[in-house]
Amino acid sequence: MPANLPRRQVLRTAGALGLGAAATGALQTTAAAAGSPDRVAAMGSPHGHGRLEIRKDPFGTTPEGVKVEVYTFTNGRVTISMLTWGATIQRVETPDRRGRTENISLGFDNLPDYAALSPYFGSTIGRYGNRIAKGRFTLDGQTYQIPVNNGENALHGGTIGFDKKVWKAKVVQTDKAVGVAFSYVSPDGEMGFPGELTTTVTYTLDKRDNLRIDYRATVAGKATVVNLTNHVYFNLAGEGSGSIDGHVLQLNAPSYTPVDAGLIPTGEIAPVAGTPFDFNKPTRIGKRIRDDHPQLVIGRGYDHNFVLGKADSDGLRFAARFWEPEEGRTVTVHTTEPGAQFYSGNFLDGTFQGIGNKSYRQGDAFAFETQHFPDSPNQPNFPSTVLRPGQTLTSTTIYSFGTK
Repeated sequence: MPANLPRRQVLRTAGALGLGAAATGALQTTAAAAGSPDRVAAMGSPHGHGRLEIRKDPFGTTPEGVKVEVYTFTNGRVTISMLTWGATIQRVETPDRRGRTENISLGFDNLPDYAALSPYFGSTIGRYGNRIAKGRFTLDGQTYQIPVNNGENALHGGTIGFDKKVWKAKVVQTDKAVGVAFSYVSPDGEMGFPGELTTTVTYTLDKRDNLRIDYRATVAGKATVVNLTNHVYFNLAGEGSGSIDGHVLQLNAPSYTPVDAGLIPTGEIAPVAGTPFDFNKPTRIGKRIRDDHPQLVIGRGYDHNFVLGKADSDGLRFAARFWEPEEGRTVTVHTTEPGAQFYSGNFLDGTFQGIGNKSYRQGDAFAFETQHFPDSPNQPNFPSTVLRPGQTLTSTTIYSFGTK
């Protein structure tokens, strides 16, 4: 492969060949390998076992002339690539039980596709993840209107959410983990939300294959509502490899929040027992997805918020474990959040191609978005998402990668 290929061409070619991001870097005979500033950090064993590395490369430029960069960090086994555009997880490279590494997250190899086509692939979501009914809520006696972008409702922060912003990035490194802290300041009134919100989301990969996401936010001037999450899409058999119906899911949730025809919670917190929403015992995702259950009909599958079980003493709770039996890859999720949206890729329609030059079709990936509940500003019985000046929002979610 020519060493002078543009970065996005290398990524597309390497993805098509099933090569990891670390291998992608090796294909480019750049000065980074010799210790240029692009080689941001390298720690650990020189032979790759437990090695923590991170590098930065250009990814593109917005129409406004803002440069977007991709940070690729690895522990020698798992490799994560993230963009400053939307603080986006672009690639997650993990080995299967035979040691064969593939990208297991959906994404694109170029900035225009992210800007024009992406259904939030890997995006950091804000100011408010999930839906707000009619894009409207009242706080401290004042009504606020968010631009609607999902039928008559606002989804993931409105028409121009945090997923379409270029975040500032700072490398984070210790002897145990490496990653990037992304920050963004949302001005008062942006997308109709009150208060100036300062958000930092730190993504770190440790030597034990844990990707940790730490969210932190403060608001100035006025109280606001906040619900931050990440919208990474996974297929544990490999990006673009087909349906996730055969994936096995164990979900630690005694109940869920049913929705109306617009996918807005009705306010009910319903038990999962005796329904297709009960994944407390490991169950194939596709086993009941076509059952004649009214909630599955509304969502065209699973697109629902699950109320998670109790947290441990450290505030983290086991949320879910996904397993792909053929390749053996697993991802286990722990979070401090009270809920999670399990989405079975129902609205993927094959109209665009991802990194591996393959079309993404209905049911080809799942998302598991740890969160507060949808439409909480309009649901007084749901956990509050109000953040006031002087308060600090903190939240942690951990994706642990492995094999079985």
